[in-house]
Amino acid sequence: MRIAIDAMGGDHAPKEIVLGVKKAVDHFKELNITLIGDENKIRQYVSNHPSIQIIHTEERITNDDEPVKAVRRKKNASLVLMANEVKEGRADACISAGNTGALMSAGLFVIGRIKGIDRPALSPTLPTINGNGFLMLDVGANVDAKPQHLRQYGIIGSIYMEKVRKIKQPRVGLLNVGTENGKGSDLTKKAFELLENSPIHFIGNVEARDLLDGVADVVVTDGFSGNVALKTIEGTALTLFKMLKEKFMTNPKTKIAALLAKNELKGLKNQLDYSEYGGAGLFGLKAPVIKAHGSSNQQAIFSAIQQAITIVETDVVKKIQTEVNMLPSSSHGEES
Repeated sequence: MRIAIDAMGGDHAPKEIVLGVKKAVDHFKELNITLIGDENKIRQYVSNHPSIQIIHTEERITNDDEPVKAVRRKKNASLVLMANEVKEGRADACISAGNTGALMSAGLFVIGRIKGIDRPALSPTLPTINGNGFLMLDVGANVDAKPQHLRQYGIIGSIYMEKVRKIKQPRVGLLNVGTENGKGSDLTKKAFELLENSPIHFIGNVEARDLLDGVADVVVTDGFSGNVALKTIEGTALTLFKMLKEKFMTNPKTKIAALLAKNELKGLKNQLDYSEYGGAGLFGLKAPVIKAHGSSNQQAIFSAIQQAITIVETDVVKKIQTEVNMLPSSSHGEES
């Protein structure tokens, strides 16, 4: 198996990207990685390795670039060349911690959508109290959505959690303002009906306050609401730890307490870190595309690689295509 990786994407590129890759190829013996980026910078962290190939380019897409224009104009950017490796069949999957919009654009324009999928979804696995995590889709690939898009997200998410996360009959919930049937906007009411008649274990509406309690294994929503929920969860976790740190540093007693609870606090922080589950999958494309967090360290990159390997090995893309194309024709293929 070969995975193409954008070595220049992310806050800590290329160092953390390369170190994560080295860890992965040493762990997975049948794995080969193609790193795309500035070879001189990459070589600072890896010498000749039989499982690592480098494609040199000095062009890159930054977070300040307008995504669609950058993908179309910067043909030799590391992120674009990475997607092209997948398109040309030289790689089975690709990973980038770079510009999210550019990665989505490269996924659409270079790799392409699965037949029958109207819009791909950006889908991270977020933490829960029990440690199992839940998949949320969409969290920003598409700000607007139609009911049939949410139905497709439910099917995609169910397949991923069953095949990759090994959860039997994943519970699929629709993010809404209340749990009662008939609640919400015109979008959620129509999506509810479609999801209720889909080949998934749909449990109905779920509320944002219950997400981290593990109320569902898959949470379906439009990209606007999903992104707001994601940023709220992320921001709350960061604020909570900031508040705890301030409290523990107030006097000698609390400092001693912090020292005694150091390992437990570190474990809690890891439990709330969704990068531990890998990256956010851009599901609905013809090949696995993983968006690693922009601040990814080597462990997060390793987790994203592990995630990509499992998606390829369990043939998730083919299973998504099969399930979506079994739906009535009125429920897919209606791109806006």
